[in-house]
Amino acid sequence: MSTPLLGEKKPIVAVLTVDDEIKQFRGNRANFRDLVKTGQELDYPIYIVTARDLKLSAKKVQGYVFHAEDKTWKKHWFPLPDVIYNRIPLREDERKPEVRRKIEEVIQHESIHLFNPFFFNKRRLFEWLRKNRATKTLVPDTKKMLGPKTLSAMLQKYGSLYLKPESGKAGKGIMLLRLNENEIKPYRLTIQGKKNKNIIYKTPSLPALWKRIKAEAGGTPYIMQESITLTSFRNRHFDMRVLVQKTGKGIWTVTGIGARLAGPKRITTHVPQGGSIEDPEKLLVSAFGADMTSFLLSRIKSSSLLIAKQIEKEAGFPLGEMSMDLGIDTDGRLWFFEANAKPMKFDEPHIRKKSLERIFQYSQYLSRQPKIKA
Repeated sequence: MSTPLLGEKKPIVAVLTVDDEIKQFRGNRANFRDLVKTGQELDYPIYIVTARDLKLSAKKVQGYVFHAEDKTWKKHWFPLPDVIYNRIPLREDERKPEVRRKIEEVIQHESIHLFNPFFFNKRRLFEWLRKNRATKTLVPDTKKMLGPKTLSAMLQKYGSLYLKPESGKAGKGIMLLRLNENEIKPYRLTIQGKKNKNIIYKTPSLPALWKRIKAEAGGTPYIMQESITLTSFRNRHFDMRVLVQKTGKGIWTVTGIGARLAGPKRITTHVPQGGSIEDPEKLLVSAFGADMTSFLLSRIKSSSLLIAKQIEKEAGFPLGEMSMDLGIDTDGRLWFFEANAKPMKFDEPHIRKKSLERIFQYSQYLSRQPKIKA
């Protein structure tokens, strides 16, 4: 743990979100409360600020802090921050022209540091990781979903594909497509429905299949990805959620590893889609035995750090944290599926506590660095 230098002033940290007409501001309230509480315990001045209230030419800005005694968020005046932690909750909020302009202004500001300025795009992540020899082998074959011809060619090659929104969140909109040429209706599309129910669509016709996929996708850009046969526990597949963050020395490190087990008959492991939180060691030992498990856990850690460094390099902006989903196939090979620039909070208490502290340790480090404009 990096402590501030003796007599060093602690930076003012602001958590960035967007305003909301009814609820004052948007975002995960519990996460914001935890951030404010941790900041106060560690003696860092901290507040929540909306993109609208963040006026960079002013000496003071209006922000929110949580008052535990009456359990309310109250607005106060605060000095301009030294470091901004971007927690704008939705891509559509971040895409608004006035919000993009505000983020750009902060990036160009002479002294205010901002980390994790934007959400990641799934397709771009795979392109970035393919550029590096060390991370290339971790990436499943992934292409932009353009039309029935390319979809059919990729399906013929792999027999099974995942179709995912380029800018998806929490497993929403993911579909699984399988080809079984021995059946009368060889195309089988599994659509993850609500309340743990899947919708299965079968057809003998490629045009009909494409029409159904397009109806499900709407206007959202999708990627198609080879389906990896993940290792399973009691006939349910699982993957790893890894949280990587920068330390008080500005170095990437693994804060924690969690496991997510798919719900019965579900096609993804995401908790909002019926998945459950499990102990990674328990699941891995049952699949691979103790010796192989310690090798796999150390492989997960080293690969996560390589991935984080490569993503940051290609993104071209300072990043302070990301979570990633890594899968292990039945042969013990590691695969990268996703990274998130705005990690959902980890429910494992030991990971959660450390993750909150690291935000402030990294903010302290960042505030010491000279500002390099993008």
